[in-house]
Amino acid sequence: MLIWFVVVYLLVSIAIGLYAATRVHNAKDFAVAGRSLPLPVVTATVFATWFGAEAVFGVSATFVKDGLRGVVADPFGASLCLIIAGVFYGTRLYRLNVLTLGDFFRMRYNRTVEVLTTVCIVASYLGWVSAQIKALGLVFNVVTAGAIPTQAGMILGALIVLTYTSFGGMLSVAILDFVQMGVVMGGMLYIGYLVSGMTGGVEVVVSQAAAAGKLDFFPAGGAAEWLTFLGAWITMMLGSVPQQDVFQRVTSARSAKIAIGASVLGGSLYFCFTFVPMFIAYSATLIAPEQFNALIETDSQLVLPTLVLEHTPVFAQAIFFGAVLSAIMSCSSATLLAPSVAFSENIVRGFFPDAGDHAFLRMMRVTLVCFTAIVLGFALNSEASIFKMVENAYKVTLAGAFVPLFFGAYWRRATTQGALAAILGGLSSWLLIEALIAEPLVPPQLIGLGVSLVGMIAGSLLPQKVGRPTPGIEAHAAIHHRAAAQTHHADPLHQHHRRPTGE
Repeated sequence: MLIWFVVVYLLVSIAIGLYAATRVHNAKDFAVAGRSLPLPVVTATVFATWFGAEAVFGVSATFVKDGLRGVVADPFGASLCLIIAGVFYGTRLYRLNVLTLGDFFRMRYNRTVEVLTTVCIVASYLGWVSAQIKALGLVFNVVTAGAIPTQAGMILGALIVLTYTSFGGMLSVAILDFVQMGVVMGGMLYIGYLVSGMTGGVEVVVSQAAAAGKLDFFPAGGAAEWLTFLGAWITMMLGSVPQQDVFQRVTSARSAKIAIGASVLGGSLYFCFTFVPMFIAYSATLIAPEQFNALIETDSQLVLPTLVLEHTPVFAQAIFFGAVLSAIMSCSSATLLAPSVAFSENIVRGFFPDAGDHAFLRMMRVTLVCFTAIVLGFALNSEASIFKMVENAYKVTLAGAFVPLFFGAYWRRATTQGALAAILGGLSSWLLIEALIAEPLVPPQLIGLGVSLVGMIAGSLLPQKVGRPTPGIEAHAAIHHRAAAQTHHADPLHQHHRRPTGE
């Protein structure tokens, strides 16, 4: 029964993707769902940004081992990221009518900055999407009792997600996110209810976790432990702000007001709901201590699925794995789409400046297939845990993309020279410390962030030898129209502003 439920669920997902494909007529529909989504759908898709393999398997497993201080990056940093990014994009970038963050970097600085930041953004997705693919393989292996090996499950999962994403784009992602959010929340709450009955109630689980020190949040050690703690928090909270999937989800809203409201609601829902799989996973150590404590030492990611398979009825198993598949697929589809759109728009399109909208749409779909193949190869050959793959993903964007994005939006004096100094200085310092120092006192990505900050300020204030000075985005209303004109998918209202512009 369980296997057939999973099969039916996957077929329904593909069918929704194919239906969405009938509504995709141009690049804007594919990339940002035509900027037409209402508040409930945008809230669901913002929630689904993070609620995937990381939240279900990674966070829960890490909590069981290390407690709350072990999950400071996610959900604490991740949920704040969604709120910060949503407010930021809704107030500053939404009205620019651009498809990607790279479009903003080109408009605000130049083509070189656009390419460098896009490479950083695309590279950061390698670990993140690989974690989702790895989790799909794990689920298929578990629900088939080993009949489908984990690696074969990864390949199967990647092909399914690729199918409906390549046809329907952001519209299929948004529709599935809305449906899957209901499945996820209902399924997880139901499993939580069953598990609480086995342990004697929520209060018993919470009190046991507190007694074991699992609810201690702040570090108990010295400066080194605090710096590691803050490094993990800041990396997820700020490093994931310059992310294309977050940007796409927020800017797919039909208005800036909806974009901001949905990001706050989605981020808050994510923070609260991530505690459900944490509760379920820790309950396992009370239901069968010997079995699950041994599993924690070997592979803690199996605690949750093993508990459900061995200690709940078949119906509950179907509900749980349906919820898990919903979470992982909704997360992986958008995180496959985002870097593909960014790479197509900001890298590939530069080599084909005269390509029309339909040609560009094909370009995005081909890029999506290629990126999926690369991610699958990385997932098949990586030994890192799901949590670590996600946690490490945003170091590159923290060091190389956050400062140019933030200062480009809020500091009028930010220049191309400053942006280049921020990118190159932040990335090089981070990479050098990662390569040369085994256990640095300060996390390398924080040093990269600091160097990037200094590079931006110094590079912008010193005499301009590289690039050209550029105005703050609030200084000239014409920038809005320039952004719309340069991205070939502007609203009809902006078409009369189309004119040649130089880089």
